[in-house]
Amino acid sequence: MLKQSFSWGIASLLSVLLAACGGGGGSPGEASATSAAQSLVVEGRTAPAIEGLELTGIRTRSAAEKLPVPTLIQLPALLAPQSEHDDGSGRYMISAPRDVLATSSSTKMQQHLNWRPLPHGGQSAAVSFSSVDAFGIRLGLLVRALPGSAQIRIYRQDKSETVYQISGQEILQRIQSNIDAGDTSDNARTWWSPDAGSHEVTLEIEIPPGTPSSAVNVAVPRLSHVFVPLELPLESEKALQAKINESGACNLDATCYDAYANQRNGIARMIYIENGQGYTCTGSLINDKASSGTPYFLTANHCISTQTAASTLQTDWFYRSPSCDSRTLSSATSKRVGGADLRFTSSAMDTTLLVLRDTPPAGVYFAGWDASNASAAVGTQVVGIHHPRGDLLKIALGSITGFTSCTTGANGVISCTVASSTANFYVTTWSQGVIESGSSGSPLLTQDGRYILGVLFAGNAAAACKADGTRNVSGPNIYGRFDIAYNAGLSQFLNQSATPNPTSARQAIYRFYNARTGAHFFTSSAAERDSVIQNLPAFAYEGVAFYAYPPAESGQSPVYRFYNTASAAHFYTINNGERDYVRASLRSYNYEGPTWSAQPTATAGTSPIYRFYRPGNNTHFYTISDAERDFVRANNPGYVYEGPAYYAWTGQ
Repeated sequence: MLKQSFSWGIASLLSVLLAACGGGGGSPGEASATSAAQSLVVEGRTAPAIEGLELTGIRTRSAAEKLPVPTLIQLPALLAPQSEHDDGSGRYMISAPRDVLATSSSTKMQQHLNWRPLPHGGQSAAVSFSSVDAFGIRLGLLVRALPGSAQIRIYRQDKSETVYQISGQEILQRIQSNIDAGDTSDNARTWWSPDAGSHEVTLEIEIPPGTPSSAVNVAVPRLSHVFVPLELPLESEKALQAKINESGACNLDATCYDAYANQRNGIARMIYIENGQGYTCTGSLINDKASSGTPYFLTANHCISTQTAASTLQTDWFYRSPSCDSRTLSSATSKRVGGADLRFTSSAMDTTLLVLRDTPPAGVYFAGWDASNASAAVGTQVVGIHHPRGDLLKIALGSITGFTSCTTGANGVISCTVASSTANFYVTTWSQGVIESGSSGSPLLTQDGRYILGVLFAGNAAAACKADGTRNVSGPNIYGRFDIAYNAGLSQFLNQSATPNPTSARQAIYRFYNARTGAHFFTSSAAERDSVIQNLPAFAYEGVAFYAYPPAESGQSPVYRFYNTASAAHFYTINNGERDYVRASLRSYNYEGPTWSAQPTATAGTSPIYRFYRPGNNTHFYTISDAERDFVRANNPGYVYEGPAYYAWTGQ
């Protein structure tokens, strides 16, 4: 959104739009189509309280846990400090890529990894990166070979007790999703760490027993240097200072408008990486017809249009002031850094639909929507809620003043012409508030806040606010129409009706690694997952391994679970004959019944679950990752490869 300049096909935009579009009428055929679409309306909903643990990847390190001594790599101050943060695309630029020659290849990286043995038999090493004057750093970890049971940790040396932790298999899955989407570049093979909010960040790598350190093929050829202060004083800190990078003073604090209390709970500040460059935009959760709770997230195509960018996404929830115009950050704010999966994107309406990989925090709001266009005639009162320049949540109020068709030239300048009510974009004018760079992707809502009508594409950001803090006369703002995007592809995701059996959706299968036994554990139960995390510290949680169906799902075959009392490990099989043999012949295996269901043979959309047997401790290992399969075959000779065990899914 918010390209810096426009080329309008007709000079007097507002008057011509009103004259051409009148009250928003169309041909009889258009009216008939609109009438037939009246049912395409879904109400919003507030997410219920989350049962169990909120898994964000953030954990507190025990004071007794010994940290590896990192090698130190320091980059000097940027040669050309950034002062202009709008790159002309409407995304608000917040960080710049910096080459790191010292760790630019796996060979160079290994020279800085001083591996040390761990009590359970694994190894760990760490590297500290510093970039002078940075407000934050995101590391670009280029991964070519990494054990799935590796643990990657990100933390600051001055706050080493707070750690972000992610397993190797989760990183491999994110990389695989980028590759499956068609990106085979090094960008696709790069995992971007979360920002720890400091000029220094430490990368720690722990590998499991039996894995040679020489087999770890990773590098940090680039980091992203955050040159915009993104952190605010929390409400609890009682600070009165304003954000250094405050948006225009004529913006309106969304916290002052309680009529939209629900709606503002569904809007998040987005932070993401593209080619090493960091940006902010705005997006919103959106409900589906079944109110399934699937975290569909709507934003602009010019913000995120590729799976590789979606994988880097961080969302900041409840990122607003705690009270009207307090200019501090609510202590309720919550961060998610798991990225997203791309479901739909189109430049024609500048619309993108994602599915967030992390569960949003309790209390978020899934916005309703109107795909019938019944509420969007010229003169309709509308509301925009957004994060200008990555700032606290703001609001603007105005009306739809017409329709337009737009194209974007090679130089980033948008050309728009007045069009009929069948055009892909709305034109709006604000009577209160403004929008700025970083507001891109935010929703256009009906005045009552019930329905999303569009997604912010462009506007006249130049001098939105005067030097004295008052608002300039608002220029045109362009929103991609939700109803047209719905018909172009959103409907296949958002129009899924509730099924007679609401449990029939695919479920996450969670994975753990026990370093003491060298065995993995899988469960489809969130309650069992949480119990293991809380009560069995020997089991390292490794995230979602794959997706499958409930045990009794029609058209699927159950996967049976056994517990081997001799090895203290679990065994899983989809084969009825193998199940019966184990029950009849192997007395140390306790049968625990069907635990989920999947496909015994390959079908469209499925991926193989590869199976290994480790005679040394009489355990089996399973992975859906081609990269992890290849790593185990190349580097762990104690594992016997047995081929595909059954077929499951990499996503919901």
